[in-house]
Amino acid sequence: MKIKISKFWGVALMAVTLYSGVTYAQVKNLDRVVAIVDEDVIMQSQLDNRVKEVTATVSKRGGELPPHDVLVKQVLDRLILEDLQVQLARRYGIPADDDEVSAAVIEIAKNNGLTIPQFQMALRKEGLTMNELRTQIRRDMLISRVRQRALSEKIHITDQEVQNFLNSEMGKLQLSEEYYLASILVPVRQGSSYVDVKKAEDKVLAIYKQLQNGADFHRLAMSASGGDRAIDGGDIGWRKAAQLPPPFDQMINGMKVGDFTQPVSTPGGLIILKVMDKRGGSKVLQDEISVRHILLKPTPLRSEAETQKAIERLSQRLSNGEDFAQLAKKFSDDPGSAQRGGSLNWIEPNALVPEFRQVMESTPVGEISKPFQSRYGWHILQVEGRRSTDNTAEYRKQQAMNALYERKYEQELPIWLQQLRDDAYVEIKL
Repeated sequence: MKIKISKFWGVALMAVTLYSGVTYAQVKNLDRVVAIVDEDVIMQSQLDNRVKEVTATVSKRGGELPPHDVLVKQVLDRLILEDLQVQLARRYGIPADDDEVSAAVIEIAKNNGLTIPQFQMALRKEGLTMNELRTQIRRDMLISRVRQRALSEKIHITDQEVQNFLNSEMGKLQLSEEYYLASILVPVRQGSSYVDVKKAEDKVLAIYKQLQNGADFHRLAMSASGGDRAIDGGDIGWRKAAQLPPPFDQMINGMKVGDFTQPVSTPGGLIILKVMDKRGGSKVLQDEISVRHILLKPTPLRSEAETQKAIERLSQRLSNGEDFAQLAKKFSDDPGSAQRGGSLNWIEPNALVPEFRQVMESTPVGEISKPFQSRYGWHILQVEGRRSTDNTAEYRKQQAMNALYERKYEQELPIWLQQLRDDAYVEIKL
């Protein structure tokens, strides 16, 4: 007797036993389908497990759960959308291989300060197995990647949009530096007499001169400031330039830590600001190296061993004083650089393969390396110079593009998910 177990209904005939020619069949309902989703199904066990997870998470946060039937519907809707996205990822051929999943597991354990055995024990206490966690991580990877692929085709950001964002108040605020500021205030009441105004001006100028002569800002603020933060040494905390009133919003840009402004007249009085610290939005320096190389590749007519011997002969000729550029032009198998005497121009180290980068970074300026091998063949390189270039403008442009992308992504995602659901065949069995 051959027993078939229905994939869709999850009903198995268990413990089939023969006694004196009589067949006793014990039927046990192991699981059942709660939804058919295109080419896949969602089982009752999946739904129950996810409901338990959501319930536990909300309980830990001290939140309030909706009625059970509402919660079940919400969880099932989420599972259906997840399943549709995973199916789409598989149709696209989007990968999430075992090595990537393992790396994610290690990272999660590391972020929790646990070794892998400790992490496994913690999972068991939460009622999870490592296999269940790996399955969920793989699903999350596929969902994230299929979203990026689908929405990247819908999201387009123009140069003009980037420039408009950089010029906007929101853009300036989001991308600007933050300054930790302290202030000294000499109050001037509205309608003060000329004499009182002059006294205030003389006082603030005297304070300003003391600061120029190296006086401690915090001590002066505590003793001479009329502001409400005087007792705190004038500290007013972290502020972005765009959050400051004119003219401080312009004055503060470009100031270094330790710099202070000239006295400025404001409706509340005369103020001096000092930059105690700053963070974010600062100049971004990009390390670059000027390097040239000679590359020899194995060919059908030149074996690996013969290629190594050939590069060693070139190394010896360079040691004897022959010109690097001339040898590169004559012998290098890298056509792009050979015509420039082997020069790769100024290049960012991370753009190069690890083997090349490692030798390049350990070679002093002006010196020629020993022959070494990379995935492309055998090399000799010479470092011609090192520098740091100001990459701030490009960095800010990339930040603006990221901010615009995230904004459009959040707008497009619910539209795309709804379309994905509308186009799918979904039959709910609850």
